[in-house]
Amino acid sequence: MTASNRLAETSLPSSQQAEHTHHHNHEHTNHNSETVNSVHPHVHSEESLRRIVNRLSRIEGHIRGIKTMVQQNNPCPDVLLQIAAVRGALDKVARIVLDEHLTECIARASENGNIDVEIEQLKAALDRFLP
Repeated sequence: MTASNRLAETSLPSSQQAEHTHHHNHEHTNHNSETVNSVHPHVHSEESLRRIVNRLSRIEGHIRGIKTMVQQNNPCPDVLLQIAAVRGALDKVARIVLDEHLTECIARASENGNIDVEIEQLKAALDRFLP
């Protein structure tokens, strides 16, 4: 277990983790490379953030392993197999983020009456994300 994992797990008592939320506002970039402020505050539980960050940390380590494989002249099919595994892991993280966005952020925008703007921002993000 890494120090960052231990820190994430010990940052809050488990009884408070579900109650504690993380708020952040951020900017989105549209197709014209213009910055657009998000219309909502993103609210994610500490547990959710920890899960996503832990997955990304594992992916980061996996990528370092692939780099080592290339430096050691491992067979190309082995390298490609590991690259496919990283792609799958990144897709899983994207699915988690999208699921949370739909269940939390879009639902909140609907309640607040600004669903149209939020859906347009989601469409723009999906246009960049999907091939």
